[in-house]
Amino acid sequence: MNFKKPEEQFELIKKGAEEIIPEDELFKKLERSYKKKKPLTIKAGFDPTAPDIHLGHTVLLRKMKHFQDLGHKVVFLIGDFTALIGDPTGRNKTRKPLTKEEILKNTETYKKQVFKILDPEKTVVDFNSRWLGELTLEDTIYLTSKYTVARILERDDFSNRYKNGISISLHELLYPLCQAYDSVALKADVELGGTDQKFNLLVGREIQREYGQEPQAILTMPILEGLDGVNKMSKSLGNYIGVYDPPSEMFGKIMSITDELMYRYYLLLTDHSEREINGWKIKAEKGEINPKNLKVQLGKEIVRDFWGEKEAEKAAEEFERVFSKKNEIPEDTPVISVKEDKFRLLDLLKSSVSGLSSSELKRLIKAGSVSINGEKILDPGKNIIIDKEIILKIGKKRFFKIVKK
Repeated sequence: MNFKKPEEQFELIKKGAEEIIPEDELFKKLERSYKKKKPLTIKAGFDPTAPDIHLGHTVLLRKMKHFQDLGHKVVFLIGDFTALIGDPTGRNKTRKPLTKEEILKNTETYKKQVFKILDPEKTVVDFNSRWLGELTLEDTIYLTSKYTVARILERDDFSNRYKNGISISLHELLYPLCQAYDSVALKADVELGGTDQKFNLLVGREIQREYGQEPQAILTMPILEGLDGVNKMSKSLGNYIGVYDPPSEMFGKIMSITDELMYRYYLLLTDHSEREINGWKIKAEKGEINPKNLKVQLGKEIVRDFWGEKEAEKAAEEFERVFSKKNEIPEDTPVISVKEDKFRLLDLLKSSVSGLSSSELKRLIKAGSVSINGEKILDPGKNIIIDKEIILKIGKKRFFKIVKK
C-alpha cells in the first residue's frame, strides 16, 4: 500500500472537520501507519432508524471516503443491535424501539444508498449484533462496571431530562456503552461522528482503555443545515435533499439555497479544498464571479455524485428552461444600457429607478422585493455582475432589462 505522507493525509482529513480529539494522537497513528504500511481501522456507525438517507448523512460518508482514498480500512457499521435501543442523542423522551423487521428493511436500503459515495470494493460492512448479540449477562455486567452512572448523567440529553423529571429508561443508559464496545470489537483506530455524537465517541476512548486497547482518535463533522439555512437537515422539517430525490428535484433544491449556505455545502458535500472555496467567495464578493454560476456548478456536482454526468447536465438544462419561462418579462420592459460590468445593487437601483430614495430602496431590498434574474438579493452592497444582460425585478410587476453596451 503506497500511502501519502502523514502531513498530506492530515490536510485532507482535517477538511471540513469540526474537531479532532486529540490531533497529536491521530497524527501519530498516521505516522505509524505510514512507516509500517499498515492501514488504520476507521469506524462510523449508522443506526437504520429510517429507510432513506439525505445529504446531511453524506457529510460523514464523504469523510469516510477521504480515509478510504488514503488507503485506510473503512468499516461502515450498521447498528442493527443498537437500533433496538434507540440513540437518545438529542431526544427529550425515550425513543420508540424499532422491530427487527423494520431494522432489516431499512438496512437493505441503507446499503444501496451509501455506495453512492463509498467504494463498495473497499468498504467493510459489519453489523454490531455480531458481537453485542453474543454478550452474556456476565459480559454486560463487566462492561457496565467500567463506567459510572454519574459520568453518563453528565451528558446533556440525560441531565436535562433528569432535572426536568422526564423519565430515562435503564436501557437508554446502555447505549453509549454499546457504541463504545463496538470500538473494542473492531479495534478501531479512529471513530467518526457528528458533533452531536461527541459524548458517545469519548466514551469509546475510555472503554477501549479499560479493555487494554489503545484509545481511538475521534473526528467530529458539523451538522449540515437544511435548505432553510437555519435548522439541521431533517426529513421531518421538510428542509432536506434526499439521496434518492430525482435529479431535477435535487438540482432545483440546490439552486434555492442562499449564497452563504452554498459555500458551506461546497465545503461539506464536495472534495474542493477550503482554499479553493474561499477563493471563489472572495471573487464573488468583489464581483469577479457570478454566484449563480457557482451554484449551478454545485448543483451539477451533487447530482453527478448520485445520478451521473448525463443526468446532471440534463437537470441543469431543464432548470434553466423552466427558470427562464417563469421569468418571462413584458414586451414593454424598459431597457437600460450601461458601460460598466459591475455595480453595487443599491447603485444599480438608483440609476434605474426614479422616484425612490436610497432608504426606500434599501427597505425594498431587505424585504426581499428585489431580484436579479429571478434570485432575491437581500444585501444592498452586493456586487452585481452584468455579463451581457440581466433582468432586474422590483416587487411583483416592475421589470428592467439592464444591458451592457
